Amino acid sequence: MPLLDTYQAVVSAYSEFLTVAIHTILYERNIYPRTSFISARKYNFPVRQNRHPKVCKWIQDAVSAVEIEMLKVDRHQGAVSQTSLIIYSATSQPLERFVFSTASFPTVPTSEALTPFETVTPPVNPDIVPPTTDLDSTSATTARKPPTVPLIDLEEQFRAIFARLSTCNRTLMPLPPNCSFTIAIELKDKVDPPIGHPQPWIAAQPGLQPKDSSAGKVSTDGDENSSAENGDEARRESGRGKDLGGVRTTPVRSVEAGEFVMEMWIEEGKGKEDSIVEIGGTDQS
Repeated sequence: MPLLDTYQAVVSAYSEFLTVAIHTILYERNIYPRTSFISARKYNFPVRQNRHPKVCKWIQDAVSAVEIEMLKVDRHQGAVSQTSLIIYSATSQPLERFVFSTASFPTVPTSEALTPFETVTPPVNPDIVPPTTDLDSTSATTARKPPTVPLIDLEEQFRAIFARLSTCNRTLMPLPPNCSFTIAIELKDKVDPPIGHPQPWIAAQPGLQPKDSSAGKVSTDGDENSSAENGDEARRESGRGKDLGGVRTTPVRSVEAGEFVMEMWIEEGKGKEDSIVEIGGTDQS
């Protein structure tokens, strides 16, 4: 793992961690048969990795797409507020969200992605006069050195997250069969959604969009809209954000190592309870 002395290094460390976390969640939540996973080690901790080439390729491409958005050159870098792994039921109802919040990552100008971070020196108290030493002449240079982040500490915090994920089945309600998943990102305020060709991202369903977000809205030309269109838009707005937060939230852990500041939690949605009730009713019949 590289030193976390630049924004590029912070994003690379996050991408590496996110890849391992996705494989771990898919294993622990039984999205794929457990026999399709192999044992591995990462951060000096036992983890699982899916061995199917298409699954590995999809995860690799998804994480790369997240990293591209975090390093996008046409805006200030650090515009991704959070990444989520969303688990859906067979009827496309969101059941669980594993949220990785990077809202506290630094916002760095594009041209400074490879520039080392500078340490912040505390203000000097004019009432306290330090003794004159030979080191005074180099104090300014020393203060400008990049901060040293103990990587062993970061890996220890990652291990703590994987330890929590490996026991999440004990605290989370069971999932119905035939679930699927996807990866979603949420951008910070006043950041344009990713558009272009090829287009790896699509707008999330309204229930998973923040109520104050303009993402996913499309303006149309013309002065008049049909009442049906207006009704559809009203229904979309009324349902915006209804699946965020869930009915139950389980904190996992926060990570803090220099400029690498992240929080992780799990949200269980109302659709999960409904799916379990439906399964129970079917079994009784």
